Amino acid sequence: MTADEFLATCWTTAGDAAPDEEDQRSPLNLRERVEAAREAGFTAFGLLYVDLVEAEREYGMAGIRSLFADNGISHVELELLTDWWADGPRRAASDEIRTGMLKAIETLGARTFKIGPDVADEPWDLDVWAKEFAVLAAQADGVGARLGVEPLPWSNLKTVHDGLRLVEAAGHPAGGLIIDVWHTERAHTPPAELAEVPGSRIVGVELNDADSDVVGTLFEDTVHRRRLCGEGSFDLPGVIAALRTAGFRGPWGVEILSDAHRALPVREAAAAAYRSAAALVN
Repeated sequence: MTADEFLATCWTTAGDAAPDEEDQRSPLNLRERVEAAREAGFTAFGLLYVDLVEAEREYGMAGIRSLFADNGISHVELELLTDWWADGPRRAASDEIRTGMLKAIETLGARTFKIGPDVADEPWDLDVWAKEFAVLAAQADGVGARLGVEPLPWSNLKTVHDGLRLVEAAGHPAGGLIIDVWHTERAHTPPAELAEVPGSRIVGVELNDADSDVVGTLFEDTVHRRRLCGEGSFDLPGVIAALRTAGFRGPWGVEILSDAHRALPVREAAAAAYRSAAALVN
């Protein structure tokens, strides 16, 4: 993929749905979302697993694959697996979702399998996590995808450096990082440090913006108050230049989470997300 291609991450086209809700499913059907992304200019598309399950009931997996192909979507990202490091009932529930996600990734030809860290920030053992991550990376590789973990400043992987330490300890070439600019900025990671991340370890990038001041908790701020690229305080030109220096070539994810964005018709929301990011990247 070239640097001028963009991925509409799952929340960018989800409409009135958010990660702080008990039911995170989008109220919009998949066709409406994919067509909005295509019309905006996106050639890659992200989807939450619960939305994929809903879409499979309506279209079937073959129908979903055709829907992506008919709309020029050449790169699919599926998220978000958690508790992949756990044991007991939490792990059992996670493994059931893992099985479904891996099957869907293989069927759809998805290229990115996105997972999360421990947002409870409980004590953790790097060796245990690295072993589990390596197993999961090998499974992703086995179905033709790369595994990306996204550091979050309120989790056990607070910075890109924490995430990279895990990825390197795991050692599997299919494993890497999802670098979300919101999280790197709130973790006070300067662009110069992003430029030093090995390009082979950058599975995906998510662009967005925000005000300089955090309102509420970091989680509340990231869910409700993100801004379109170029409308906030982030040094996005510096970040984009740094990631290019690191070797990232796209597709550039655009993840807009805000009350204002969710209130827009999906075509308008997708168009604004694409237009603002493309103005900075191109």
